[in-house]
Amino acid sequence: MHIPASTYRVQLRKEFGFEALERIVDYLSALGIGDIYASPITRARSGSSHGYDVVDPGELNPELGSADVFGRLMEKVRGMGMGWLQDVVPNHMAYDKENRFLMDVFENGPDSEFYEFFDIEWNHPYPTLRGRVLAPFLGPHYGEALQNGEIRLSFEKGSFWVSYFDHRFPLRVGSYETILARVQRQIRDRLEGRDPDYLKLLGVIYTVRNLGAAESREERSNQVVFVKAVLEELYEKNGFIRTSLDRTLELFAPKAPTPQSLALLDQLLSEQHFRFAHWRVASEEINYRRFFTVNDLISVRVEREDVFARLHNLILRLVGEGKITGMRIDHIDGLYRPKAYLQTLRAAVPDTYTVVEKILGFGKEELPKDWPVEGTTGYDFLAMVTQLFCPQESAGAFTRCYGDFIRQEERYGRLLREKKRFVIGRRLAGDLDRIALMMHSLCARLWFGPDVTIYAIRRALVEALSCFPVYRSYVDTEGPSPEDRRWIDEAIQTAEENLPQLKTELEFIRRFLLGEMPHELAEEDRAQALDFVRRFQQLSGPLMAKGLEDCQFYVYNRLLALNEVGSDPSCFGIGSEEFHRFLRDRWLRWPHALNATMTHDAKRGEDARARLNVLAELPEEWMFLLDRWKKINSERKPKIGELPVPDENAEYAIYQALLGSWPWRSEELEGFRVRFKEYFVKASREARSFSGWQNPNRLYEEQCCAFLDRILDWEEGKEFLAAFLPFQQKVARYGVYNSLSQLVLKAGAPGVPDFYQGTELWDLSFVDPDNRRLVDFDLRKKLLAEIRERGGQPAYRKEILEHPEDGRIKLYLTHKALQARKLLPELFRSGSYEPLSFSGPQAEHAFGFLRAWGTQHLAIIVPRFVTKLCSPESAPIGASTWGETSADLPDSLSGSWQCALTGKERRWEGRIPLEEALEELPVALWVSGA
Repeated sequence: MHIPASTYRVQLRKEFGFEALERIVDYLSALGIGDIYASPITRARSGSSHGYDVVDPGELNPELGSADVFGRLMEKVRGMGMGWLQDVVPNHMAYDKENRFLMDVFENGPDSEFYEFFDIEWNHPYPTLRGRVLAPFLGPHYGEALQNGEIRLSFEKGSFWVSYFDHRFPLRVGSYETILARVQRQIRDRLEGRDPDYLKLLGVIYTVRNLGAAESREERSNQVVFVKAVLEELYEKNGFIRTSLDRTLELFAPKAPTPQSLALLDQLLSEQHFRFAHWRVASEEINYRRFFTVNDLISVRVEREDVFARLHNLILRLVGEGKITGMRIDHIDGLYRPKAYLQTLRAAVPDTYTVVEKILGFGKEELPKDWPVEGTTGYDFLAMVTQLFCPQESAGAFTRCYGDFIRQEERYGRLLREKKRFVIGRRLAGDLDRIALMMHSLCARLWFGPDVTIYAIRRALVEALSCFPVYRSYVDTEGPSPEDRRWIDEAIQTAEENLPQLKTELEFIRRFLLGEMPHELAEEDRAQALDFVRRFQQLSGPLMAKGLEDCQFYVYNRLLALNEVGSDPSCFGIGSEEFHRFLRDRWLRWPHALNATMTHDAKRGEDARARLNVLAELPEEWMFLLDRWKKINSERKPKIGELPVPDENAEYAIYQALLGSWPWRSEELEGFRVRFKEYFVKASREARSFSGWQNPNRLYEEQCCAFLDRILDWEEGKEFLAAFLPFQQKVARYGVYNSLSQLVLKAGAPGVPDFYQGTELWDLSFVDPDNRRLVDFDLRKKLLAEIRERGGQPAYRKEILEHPEDGRIKLYLTHKALQARKLLPELFRSGSYEPLSFSGPQAEHAFGFLRAWGTQHLAIIVPRFVTKLCSPESAPIGASTWGETSADLPDSLSGSWQCALTGKERRWEGRIPLEEALEELPVALWVSGA
């Protein structure tokens, strides 16, 4: 198995495809990267900016480049001795006209070979959805869209299509007769009965009418091909038929609809295998599973062998050819049977490095040990390292500061459950109904359950799901694991405390989830009960994601650095011992998991997060300045009625976000203001306090943006900026050391360090799409060349440390740390893990560990809470900072050590003096026995 030494995540898109990536392979190799970690490369919807909206998993995305260009890229990657970690999307595809599998379903219904490909409930209890899939893409309501003439019919290459602006779906072939019969009536008196074209048209109508009599799918398919070929021929060659067909389409859907045309079009649409609906209908009535709440991403049934094979054909072929050396599995929690899927994948490619995108409950959940994977994509590392630089003793002061500013107490757990209830009631009600009806049907057939009403079941499910403490459990045929039982019991117990009147219904839910029925179920009932459990688990994950990541993180603003995927904002910092336990467990259980500090799903850039952790060290100064800024800006707040905007909670978040992402260079400020307003609008809609995605409050957003314009204007906002910028510069300077510390910890800790594109320089980005902007690789190439030429000079290292604004110090350390990993691969990949203990006056400000492999040893040391170590103008280095502080060194490791970051050598006996280990740089990576 090829284990990456490190990974570099690239976001491929039309503007940065295979050729563009090929041009930076040399740079990435020189930087020290082991593997390229690519976003999805299969065919996606035209213009996709991320690649997750797949339309054909069996083809390369042509917008990224041709197969030849991809092949050339692969040759270059392999020629550099690099691997390729590929992002794989097994959960969903785009609900789009370009998705030929779904379009085939619309054309052929149950006769399509892809009829069971998508996760659609064809036998839905609602008559309007039975045998049809909801198509929730209309802006107005269905009737209004009809009256407006926005739903159009067309004929192209032998097929009939219905379209609503960019949405375009084929008509069911069986419904062609509805249109063609009218064409035939128009022309029968104008053409002779024996006219060849007239006879061909009659033959087409007859064939369409009798498609159901076909003896096999192949025969029916041939008949459909015949129908389309003849229709195309007639339309192209016979002007009279062409005119009649065009007039007939206009009769169904004229530009100025009439009552007669509306009835005709409505009847035609009722015959289709899709049902057009207003986009909001999907929140309450839906019969297909989506990716979270995204209507135009439809889930697939990858648990079926045929679906698995089709989805993975290209990827597995590329693995077999040695082009792909590893796989990153997207959204594992969305799958019906995650473990079974991973077992199938491992059986197909048994020697391929695999990691899963899995978000673990912070500090309380572990990846299931029986999953055949190498680990997660690193959200857990990101969360832990962020919490490490947050001083626990500041929690009380920060909580009081936040509560005083927003003038109310926010209880995190209660608020999260409230947000989850909001999401399930407003966005996932249709998904909830699906499992509620399943459970009600089961209860009705069991002697202990017929009195349980659908209303009570629905309420109980809402509460149980809202109280679920992690993203999901993984109960399957073998029953619940101890961890599954823990989460289910905790959810039901909390739900019962909140709604004791539903104790009976909640107990039924617990029994179903744990498989603890009072008597043996019939085989059919057992299958349905297990289906209910799997569906419940598939729903709890998206609910947590939407309630926590896309809502709570924009509402609970105590310290924004902690509002990150994988973290828990209610936890304010961790001690050294807890991080040591985490890293030791990683070495023992998941030594090849990714260690990330930034991802495309992160809420803010890794260096913005590092800056914001500085705030946690300065609660008194933060409180004082908050009050000052609030008073300065109170007159600049617009009003909507009597309400000043933004409200206190949003204002509190604004000041933090400005501190975290304020650019180093003044020439970037104009673009920063634009980006900041775009970020604020998104944050406001995610928070759903005064605006939202479904009902944007444009007036509120515009007035808030006007406030931002005022406080960020050099003239109108000069008083605020004069009070803000000195503190911002102080936070930014201290933040540098947090950034460099997390970088070196990532590079040296057990696991595979993952670098998100562009983050080898400062990353102060906002949430996507801001963090997916194109990267200036020419600048990075230039700076890396300079570092490789001058990096051996102490004067150069001093220069880039004293002037961090251009990011060279971060690039320098990234390069040196990655080179060390390349030189000592086994030490970093498999070396043991032991915490370092410190003594001396600044011992509490140091964190570090030792790793060993044979005779090779590694020592990592970084500073913590630097505001108490040095002034903003000086770095935490040398004797003036560390004095007599030292790390204990086992006698067996006494001897010569070399700094992998500077090349300097030292001999240490029994202790590592930090004034020497951190003599020149604020972080240390020393090796011995190499």
